Amino acid sequence: MRLLGIETSCDETAAAIVDGSISPDGTPRGQILSNIVLSQKDHEAFGGVVPEIAARAHVMAIDSVILAAMKDADCEFSDLDALAVSSGPGLVGGLIVGLMAAKSIALAHDLPFLGINHLEGHALTARLSDQLAYPYLLLLVSGGHSQILLVSGLGQYHRLGSTIDDALGEAFDKTAKLLGLGYPGGPAVERAALTGDPDRFNFPMPLRGKMPPNFSFSGLKTAVRQQAQALLQECSLSDQGVADICASFQKTVAAIIEDRLIRAFELATSRSDVQQILQGRSLPLVVAGGVAANKVLRTHLAGLADRLGTMLVAPPLNLCGDNGAMIAWAGLERFSAGEAHDFDLAPRARWPLDMNAQTMIGHGKAGPKV
Repeated sequence: MRLLGIETSCDETAAAIVDGSISPDGTPRGQILSNIVLSQKDHEAFGGVVPEIAARAHVMAIDSVILAAMKDADCEFSDLDALAVSSGPGLVGGLIVGLMAAKSIALAHDLPFLGINHLEGHALTARLSDQLAYPYLLLLVSGGHSQILLVSGLGQYHRLGSTIDDALGEAFDKTAKLLGLGYPGGPAVERAALTGDPDRFNFPMPLRGKMPPNFSFSGLKTAVRQQAQALLQECSLSDQGVADICASFQKTVAAIIEDRLIRAFELATSRSDVQQILQGRSLPLVVAGGVAANKVLRTHLAGLADRLGTMLVAPPLNLCGDNGAMIAWAGLERFSAGEAHDFDLAPRARWPLDMNAQTMIGHGKAGPKV
């Protein structure tokens, strides 16, 4: 099957064409024919995404991005089997732009139409890039989400841990803004950390050793701000000081995630249903989302997977951030299962993967030092 995927949930206008199939035994096979991503630059001055600016930028770019994806794939609309578009969660203004574009194309060309959970796109990317079978343990870390989920099948997501305050990507963005590194914060902090000393500062590790394996990054952000203020008062917040803060921050983040994943892995592998499916095989560890592009984090996770006796699956860097290929692939999996949507489908600002999980409400917590 061949699907067009459209993604406009935040500040990337993206479209892609994906070919693929799901074999009778559930084996996924996919090929990306095109993957166009236009990242918006107008948010840099604000240090974060401004919803109205994002929506207007999507309106201006959506047609050209879709046509570019079709051209790169040497594809006509008549060659498509269906369309898939992110319909939540995300910024409603952007979601509306993508939905209306997809509905218009589907209506004009008599094509089936699927609204896809943006998070499911990230969750299933490893099946597109690495033909990964179910089940697997997923670390989903992005600007708006930090979760650990057991992925047992299409639509079968069991949340083992989530953030009680800020998402990890948000912590990176706010750290970068505090230190004057610009936006987006993740790549900026990673670049600054290259010349830093990760052992110079001891930052707190909230919830370390606690169960369930939830995250808390608010206290870590506060510690970073306090350290930066202390260096300012000492007139020693130099480029090296900023680099050392970033390197120490990254080291702390990696240690927090390792601790949370160890406990989540224990929970997942102790389940009888998982043991029955695996039949002695190891449970793969998958990382997805924009923060999954961080090289330090990927290195730490690879070492953790070795210690756990399993493998790490990390999608290519161009599939970590928001993109149309992941939406097209999730649409292909849903379409293969016989699903499609009506044209009255509305955007959803909030749309959890695990519909049975309780909403996380809490405050940042301090923790032991690294």
